[in-house]
Amino acid sequence: MVSADIVDEADVLRLFRTTVSQFGRLDLLFNNAGVAGAAEGIDEISLDNFTSVINLNLTAAALCAREAFKIFKSQNPPGGRIINNGSLAAYTPRPLAVAYTVSKHAIAGLTKSIELEGRNFNITATQLDVGNAATDMASRHGVSALQADGTRRPEPLMDVTHVANAVSHIASLPNEVTLLDLVLLPVGMPFVGRG
Repeated sequence: MVSADIVDEADVLRLFRTTVSQFGRLDLLFNNAGVAGAAEGIDEISLDNFTSVINLNLTAAALCAREAFKIFKSQNPPGGRIINNGSLAAYTPRPLAVAYTVSKHAIAGLTKSIELEGRNFNITATQLDVGNAATDMASRHGVSALQADGTRRPEPLMDVTHVANAVSHIASLPNEVTLLDLVLLPVGMPFVGRG
């Protein structure tokens, strides 16, 4: 395993250099690091909260994608796959989640840009938009989640194993196949018709 602080550009460069040195090539990048940030409305969001969410959720993903893309493009045979962890927030925001929502909308643009620029090099990109999974980050929604109408209610959760299975399936696809976007959520989660 190679670990790194992915908001530090020098550490990202070291991460990818070490990975290629140890393993000879790179075939897959899963941009999975992320943070929700503090619950703040648009009229109260602090610059510190906004930039820390954007730095981890977006800038780090872009840095890692940049370095993976370079490797994918130059290796023989060329190609590779990038999976970006999006969110349902890439489509529909939750209340008091401005920074998170902005970061996940931007991940959609990053994914499409990678897909477009990677066509000629057998490089593909997928945005995996995960709903409420039973993880440290989202399990609180199973107890009480703020709704668009200001009420709070529990929302369904799914086992994180389903997310792992989706990642495994995407990773198993040949680079000649693109799965641009996959939305995975528990039945009954307020997403379609949210609001």
